[in-house]
Amino acid sequence: MGMTTVFGPYFNANLPNATFALLMKILVLLCSLLALTSFGPKPKLTSVKVAPGLTVGVPQGFTPLPDEGIAVKFPSPRKPLAVYSSPNTKADYSVAVRPTMFGPDYNVLLPMYKASVQRLYTKVEFLTQEVRKVNGREFVALEFVSTMVDSRRGTNALAAIRKYEYIQYTVQGEQLYIFAFSAPAEEQAQWRPVALAVQSSISLK
Repeated sequence: MGMTTVFGPYFNANLPNATFALLMKILVLLCSLLALTSFGPKPKLTSVKVAPGLTVGVPQGFTPLPDEGIAVKFPSPRKPLAVYSSPNTKADYSVAVRPTMFGPDYNVLLPMYKASVQRLYTKVEFLTQEVRKVNGREFVALEFVSTMVDSRRGTNALAAIRKYEYIQYTVQGEQLYIFAFSAPAEEQAQWRPVALAVQSSISLK
């Protein structure tokens, strides 16, 4: 059986031709997968004007959540400016505004908002925690997987809820704007590129 030297001086091993051919097929497959991952189609967004001076990109197929749905998913005295949900209602993108006493010193705000997120859940695994600039404006960006465990004991305890979340905060005047994307943790790989595209589309003037 013929022998082939693989990769010249970088890998000085003699392999049978059949083995070499198999290795080359695997290498081509890996390169193809890498290309698909790196240069896959960008998520499609629809530009929506949420308020005067505020435009966001909403994922295609997402629709406005009705008031009764907002009341269930976002039980807060302050209703969000807008909430959009995926066709199966498992993923949500919300925009909210709150009064704030803090100025736009984002290096100070980052640890504050991080601590606030940690208080909300049983466990938080951060993927991103940074100050980033989007369309000329600075944001605190927190991307994480949250776990909420039911503290009740016995058969009444509910199963733990895990979510993938990407939240951005920015201050304008005396108002804090909060942009939050949320989806089931087990669907993180599907929704993470969408969340990044959505959070990179915000335009606030």
